[in-house]
Amino acid sequence: MHSSYWFFALLISSTILFCFILFKEGNTKTLFLYLTMVGYGYIIETTIFNFLGSYDYNPNIIKHNSFYDSELGAFFSNAFSLPVTATLIASFDLNWIWMAFFSVFFVGVEWLFLKLHIYTHNWWRLEYTGLGLPVYFTLAKIFYKWISLPSRGFKHNLMLYLITGSLSASLHILPMLFFLNRYYRPGWFENLGRDSIAFAAIYYLCASLFYCLMVKINWKPKWIKYILTGLFIYTVNQVLIKTGILHSLVPWDQMYYVCLSLFLILLVGLIDKRLSNQILAFKNPS
Repeated sequence: MHSSYWFFALLISSTILFCFILFKEGNTKTLFLYLTMVGYGYIIETTIFNFLGSYDYNPNIIKHNSFYDSELGAFFSNAFSLPVTATLIASFDLNWIWMAFFSVFFVGVEWLFLKLHIYTHNWWRLEYTGLGLPVYFTLAKIFYKWISLPSRGFKHNLMLYLITGSLSASLHILPMLFFLNRYYRPGWFENLGRDSIAFAAIYYLCASLFYCLMVKINWKPKWIKYILTGLFIYTVNQVLIKTGILHSLVPWDQMYYVCLSLFLILLVGLIDKRLSNQILAFKNPS
């Protein structure tokens, strides 16, 4: 069980740091930046971890499936420690020295986890982490400027999509890890857990795009988008069941994802308006 302590230490320290950032900054820009970096990290992790098998985590928290356990370890990194640190750097406008310091720090943490045998490289190397983190932190600064200054079109839509993806992925995959409510079997990988999570990642990426498109369409009356969203998600689930890809294991599974889609449509709509209002507030500071 000692391996789980190290991951929980990352979780607790990241949570304390994030609370400090919110206390000092206390605005939606900070929250939006954090969610943007989570969404960006999820896409990178989907590519190198889920599909390319870059490394494996061993937090020893989820006992029933080793890949689910590894996925949870990736979640600790990509939903907490890295995006919180990136948010700190961008929100406080820390210079390249701090970026280098945190890059070296996380390389050191990765090295320690390797020595503790709670993290394993397949084809990944410490050098890739050392080179990738400065880019990640620099992107956080860029995204923070986009959120702070007037931005429309591509910039606005990209941030909205990444924020949506951070929420959609977390709320889609975490119940699968802990409650075993469903699994996917597209047949891409021999390992059932990896096969399921890989398809779930594609699912959430497509669903996030759908939510953003639904929010952007000017529906009249507005309640139509909720009906269409619920029907669409339910239909997609039924098609996946009929084709043998989706295996729903508990009675509440399909209802959960339909309700989740409605909740996300509502929340993404509010976030979209908030991002737009920040643009208007910048143009009319009075």
